[in-house]
Parts: sequence; C-alpha cells; structure tokens
Amino acid sequence: MNLEQLRGFVAVAELGHFTRASETLHLAQPSLSRQISTLEQELGAELFHRARGNITLTAAGETLLPRARRMLTDAEAIRTEMAELAGLQRGRVRLGATPTLCISLVAEVLRSFRSVYPGVELQLVEGGSNLLIEQLAAGTVDMALVTMTDSRPVTGTALSRTALLTEELVVVSSAAEPMIVTPTIDLRGLAGLPLVALAESYDLRDATDAAFRAAGLTPSPVVEGAEMDAVLRFVERGIGVAVVPATVPVDRPSLRATRLTDPQLERTIVIAHRNDVNPTRAAAAMRTVIARTARELAARSPETLHLVDEQAVISPPAP
Repeated sequence: MNLEQLRGFVAVAELGHFTRASETLHLAQPSLSRQISTLEQELGAELFHRARGNITLTAAGETLLPRARRMLTDAEAIRTEMAELAGLQRGRVRLGATPTLCISLVAEVLRSFRSVYPGVELQLVEGGSNLLIEQLAAGTVDMALVTMTDSRPVTGTALSRTALLTEELVVVSSAAEPMIVTPTIDLRGLAGLPLVALAESYDLRDATDAAFRAAGLTPSPVVEGAEMDAVLRFVERGIGVAVVPATVPVDRPSLRATRLTDPQLERTIVIAHRNDVNPTRAAAAMRTVIARTARELAARSPETLHLVDEQAVISPPAP
C-alpha cells in the first residue's frame, strides 16, 4: 500500500467516478484502475461496488476512507515541515484577502514574496471580511487581510488581529474627464454626482451607505452592484465617480483621486490569524512581507495612508 494508491482511492470515493477522478489526478484511467485493484488485493477486500455509472463504497471502503484521508493529511504535513527545514525552498501559504485589497496591497505583496520565495506555493482566497474570519476559524486559510470600520468591527475571539494601515476613502473620477476639479469634496457634494456603487457584498459599500444615512443624504447612483474591477473601468470611461480606498488609485494614472471630507471616512487594514496555531516559517515570512509592503505604500501616499504601530493588536469586542 502506498500514498498514490490511497490518493486514487480517496479521489474515486469523493467523486464517485473513475473517469473524473483520473482527470483530477492527471492520471490515465487504466493506471488508476490498476492502482485501486492492487490496493484491494493487498487489503484483501473490495473497496467499491462497481455498476455502470454508479460507484459506491463497500463497508471496507467506508472504513478505509477516513483513515486514508488522515494518512494523506499527515504525509502533506511531513512534506511541509521538511520544506520548512530546507529554508523555504518549498512550502505553502494560504492567504485570504478582501477584493479591494487584492487589487492593491495584495498584488504588491505577492510580487515581493514571489521574488524572494519562488518555490513556495501561494493560495489566495478572496472574500468579504466576515467570510474570511469564518475561514480562519475553520483553518482553511493561514492568515487573512481584512478591513475594519467603525460600523463594521473585526470579531472572532480566537483570533489575533494586528492593525497595519489606516487608509482614507477617496473619490475617484476619470483623469481624462474629471468630474471633480477641487482638491477635496464633502459628502453633500458627492451625493449630487453620478455615483458608480459597488455590490452590497462589499464591506466598503456598507461604510459609504452608513455615512450617507447618517448625514440624511440620498446619493445618485448611475450603476449599482458592480465588482471593483468593473467599477474602476466605468469610472475611467467617465460614467461616474466612485468611493474607493486610498490604496486603489495608487499607480493608476487613468484615475484622479479626490480626498473626501466632512466627514472623512477611514478604514483600517488588519492582518488576522489564529492565536492557537503556530505559524509555519512560510506563513511567518509572508507576514513580514505584508508588513514591509504596508510601510512602503504608506511612504508613497502619506496624506491618505497612515501606518499603524506594528504592535497595535486589536482587542476583540466585548460579548
């Protein structure tokens, strides 16, 4: 019995189909069938009921499945630990981040990290802050870059949360056809402009909607429900203006950023990880690169990006 046989067995058990399992494993179907047959011979028991178009586990297969999964997990853990000892020539980091951070801070982080640790596998999970906190708690990501505003705190008592940057929310318009010519704009002035609004799933949308409600203002959206990439493209085409984090228009000459005042809206970028799990060397290296990149971004745009003390650990809210 070997790991390849167990990997093939688990794939067939989970997918219920030899062809799909062989495609997932990038293995010829006859080779996969031989692996399973050899495994059954070695164990002295059939693992699958085979019928046309229907593959199900036998009692022996049901007994083997959880143990096979555990063995494969242990084998992966051993590989990771050995890679750690090899000086990060291999390894894996699972990073979660919000969509607005993926197109700004995270893009810079991944470029820097890959240049130093090209052999480390990077897995990126994109989602809202609440979803990423849930995935951290479930152990499906190693760390997450999330955002926090006064109206949306970061929760989760088993997590360590360290603030990196506080960034202003700015109003972007087309650099070719700017709709705003003043150096700043207040919320009342913004409410009178054609607004390209993000999808309601964005944390940023919650923050801007809350600010308009608090001021008793009703904005004038021309497009609603777009994802960040689409919002920026619409703004570049002169369709309207949008409220985005200050990191977004950095190095985007097609966008003109105007500071928002009265009120000034801010959010804090937070790196979160479980405090009951020791980070791997690869994860620790990723945190170092994230902190360094945050400092570099703050230095490039000091008016709207403010570095937070690296020791500023955010306490969870009281229950």
